[in-house]
Amino acid sequence: MIKIYHNSRCSKSRIGLKLLEDSGKEFQIINYFENIPNHNELKKIIALLKIKPIELVRKNESIWKEHYKNLNLSDDEIIDIMIKNPKLIERPIVINDNKAVIGRPSEKIIEIL
Repeated sequence: MIKIYHNSRCSKSRIGLKLLEDSGKEFQIINYFENIPNHNELKKIIALLKIKPIELVRKNESIWKEHYKNLNLSDDEIIDIMIKNPKLIERPIVINDNKAVIGRPSEKIIEIL
């Protein structure tokens, strides 16, 4: 089943959700602020995205700039920081079987449907 890791306050995430709704396909919405992925789940998501953990971080967020920007962090430390501060996770993330994308731009979502 298709999954969208969604933040309703984010316009890009709302656009991604609308694309899924318009597709007519069945999907599951995961509000990752309420259902924060654990370390292993986030690690699997990152592997599906085929990126490094730092590439999933929203680096313009004040939390990142003020506390983590200039630190030399391991991949596992970055994952733990995102779990502690889910606002730092790029969104939306859409997963369809063994394919995943960050929906920025939103057209990337269409590519995996």
